[in-house]
Amino acid sequence: MASQLALKGRIASTRSLSKVFQAQEMIASAHIARAKAAALSSKPYAEAVYAAARKLVSHVKDVDHPIFKRDEANPKSAVFLVSADRGMAGAYNSNAIRKGEELMGELEKRGKEPLLFTFGKRAEMYFSPRRKVEKSWGGHSDNPSPDQAEKIAQALLPLFLDGGAGELYLVYTEFLNLVSQKVKVLRLLPIELIKADSSAPEPLYEFEPDPEDALDALLPRYIASRIFECLLSSAASETASRQNAMHAATENAKSLIKDLTVSLNKARQAQITQELTEIISSADALKKKK
Repeated sequence: MASQLALKGRIASTRSLSKVFQAQEMIASAHIARAKAAALSSKPYAEAVYAAARKLVSHVKDVDHPIFKRDEANPKSAVFLVSADRGMAGAYNSNAIRKGEELMGELEKRGKEPLLFTFGKRAEMYFSPRRKVEKSWGGHSDNPSPDQAEKIAQALLPLFLDGGAGELYLVYTEFLNLVSQKVKVLRLLPIELIKADSSAPEPLYEFEPDPEDALDALLPRYIASRIFECLLSSAASETASRQNAMHAATENAKSLIKDLTVSLNKARQAQITQELTEIISSADALKKKK
């Protein structure tokens, strides 16, 4: 009887969890279309700004600007890591955190001191007991806003311009499709220069009033657009990962309930068989006495 009670309890708790998993999957399914559209629509603009910035700085001569100047003497490197506010998203958070740890380990091998900035409560919760988190942003990781990206850019850009960090890296999860997401490391600053093709005619640029002012105007737009695009891509990846994880969890719960129900039926049959055996044995004993 105790075994049957234990099995019934496990079946009830698994059914309760299955309902939670199914509800989370339905919520993620309702959000994924919007998150996917936002991520894919923002990517062309951000990549166009990035390509324009790389081409522009590669053709600017005799200009000493921090957008492409690498300060090798600066021992500090800023790392901005994007995670989720909530769990139940499969390996989404763990993959991003692992990639961030690998990047910071590589920086430390190079003699650099990583300065960690996080987006999403999961990364903050993980790193806070292990290393110093310079600043963290949280809330609505599955639906980031342009204002959030602007605030992050306003915090990270002055750090680089004032010499607080010689490099700025971004760790995020790129959304490829509904079943595939990839954690990537992007070096935001300084921008990697493109070597101009000597055989091709060099494009002509006219700056008003001068190249320094043009690059000064480009830099904050470049940083904010890239950060926002990465936040949107990570949000779509988070939602897709949660949908896939909750679907798998729901199917596993159903399979477990089926197995537990079979075990419960076997236990019930064994008990009935035992009771029948005891009744028959008692009847045979009474007959022998008579």
